[in-house]
Amino acid sequence: MKTKHVCEIILLGTAVALALALLLASLGAAAGVAVGQTARVSPPEAARSFEGMITCSHCGARHQPGLDRSASTCVRVCVHGGSTFALIDNESVYLLEGNLGSIKKLAGQRARVVGTRTGNTIKVTSITSES
Repeated sequence: MKTKHVCEIILLGTAVALALALLLASLGAAAGVAVGQTARVSPPEAARSFEGMITCSHCGARHQPGLDRSASTCVRVCVHGGSTFALIDNESVYLLEGNLGSIKKLAGQRARVVGTRTGNTIKVTSITSES
């Protein structure tokens, strides 16, 4: 009989400890939001030209060499699998949004993209091959 009471006390103590831990975690998360820790989104820039290689956000500049396929095919396969088109220049990687049909035609090639940049995303208004 005595062991039954001890087990009940231990079980009750564990349940209370878990409930308090959950409450403290919830309060901590709510305090972070209340303090104003929000993501900062920079305003879009004016439309301008960007030059670089059309690739995907998954592979970037390093496509899988052992897959025995071109960079163009690799980009298309990755985008079909859920990756995003990207433009890589010498120093930055930009995600591309907009006319995906036109972007897809230049996958794996150097291109000139005209569009507005917000953060690391370019809203494409036109795209042409550099060659």
